[in-house]
Amino acid sequence: MGSKRNESLWKSIDWFTIGLYLILIIAGWFAICGATYSFDATELVAAGSRPMMQLIWMGLGLVIAFAVLMVNPRIFEEGAPIFYLLMLGLLLVTIFVAPDIKGSHSWLVIGPLRLQPAEFAKVATALVLAWQCNKYGFEINSFRSYATLIGIIFIPILMILAQSETGSALVFFALFLALYREGFSGLFMGLGFSAVVYFVGALVLDGVLWLGDTTRADVLVVGNAVQLFTLGMLAIYGKRMLPLVLKIGAAGALLQLVGLLVNLYLYPFDLSWLTLGLLATLIGYLLYLSLSQYLSRYLLIAGFALGSLGFFYSTSYVFDEILEPHQQVRIKVALGIENDLRGKGYNVDQSKIAIGSGGLWGKGFLEGTQTKLNYVPEQDTDFILCTVGEEKGFVGTTLLLLLYGTLILRLAALAERQTSTFGRVYGYSVASILLFHLFINVGMVIGLIPVIGIPLPFFSYGGSSLWGFSFLLFIFLGIDARRHNKHL
Repeated sequence: MGSKRNESLWKSIDWFTIGLYLILIIAGWFAICGATYSFDATELVAAGSRPMMQLIWMGLGLVIAFAVLMVNPRIFEEGAPIFYLLMLGLLLVTIFVAPDIKGSHSWLVIGPLRLQPAEFAKVATALVLAWQCNKYGFEINSFRSYATLIGIIFIPILMILAQSETGSALVFFALFLALYREGFSGLFMGLGFSAVVYFVGALVLDGVLWLGDTTRADVLVVGNAVQLFTLGMLAIYGKRMLPLVLKIGAAGALLQLVGLLVNLYLYPFDLSWLTLGLLATLIGYLLYLSLSQYLSRYLLIAGFALGSLGFFYSTSYVFDEILEPHQQVRIKVALGIENDLRGKGYNVDQSKIAIGSGGLWGKGFLEGTQTKLNYVPEQDTDFILCTVGEEKGFVGTTLLLLLYGTLILRLAALAERQTSTFGRVYGYSVASILLFHLFINVGMVIGLIPVIGIPLPFFSYGGSSLWGFSFLLFIFLGIDARRHNKHL
């Protein structure tokens, strides 16, 4: 009976996804070889070297992965709250006992072994989110449901931030993408996007004057952005309001055009005050609608506009007083505000040189000069993509990104075919975490995003990272294999 059950299980496993996983970890190992091999090396894999250690992590990772496949997913589903609480306890302990490693207190050192609990906290958090969404009668349609889900995600984020591990903490925001499929309001994504626009606009345009040095560029740009987002929310959440929104938008644009002409030809003045005046008028009108029609949505939209202004004017304080100096420099370098090619911008600059030097086809395996001479720091971990770019060129890098894209799309398809909410939410959580890692890591390496420091899934050197991603993936593959028969 048991042999028939195992045979049926192996037939149900999605071997295509496992094949992608194996290709990625093997390709990652060769990239690690290229990143660590030096001109005077006598052998490719020496005892105690990083390629040898990664082989050990890979072997243990495969044992863990296939052992997870044999475990009935009901254990992960029913035990999700326990796993989550245990992981929170481990994160809490890590804050106080972890040594300082490169400014971070996120690694537990046990003899020769170093583990980063934040990598495994992603698994526990994804499981408990899926468990919560799968509870009988649970729907994302009330303040309590939103507060519960946001709390589940933010508790580990705060604990990981206390370990001075900003990159790992940011990854947890990817879980909101999975919740969006279950009905989580897109308003929160809009809030996040608008916050980024305000933050970047405030920093890039800080102190810049336009129109004959009469107008503050940051207030003008961000003020108009707040109006645009506010009108967009009004069009979405205010039923039958689109005609009025178009009229308000047209009137505002016309008044600002008149103000611009007055500024240029009649009387120079700070045009940003007109922008703020129009925004204040819009907020006042929303408050009037809220009071006259007894609809709280207009009050919330007005609150969004006021909150946006508050966020904008507090940006300087947050940037100067809360962010660490190295974080400030990284953001300024990424936004082009500063050039720091010998300091915080050195990593990205050398990474872009290495990728660019690979050309179309690359220099060949173990032939990368930038990596051999160790010009790129962390070239076998966070910046391993530059090794691929130098040795395999544009073609090799494109193929690697296509592999990741195929894996993520495949996971989304598997998530969509699940027969339970638990499996669907967990599957989308896995896909979202991988997508976030890929987007941030690639953006960081090519200089589009500030250096945050998160690994490339299945590719970067490190046992915690590889094991964490393997756990994450193979738990879902086990769920998918048993979607029609949970007794397998």
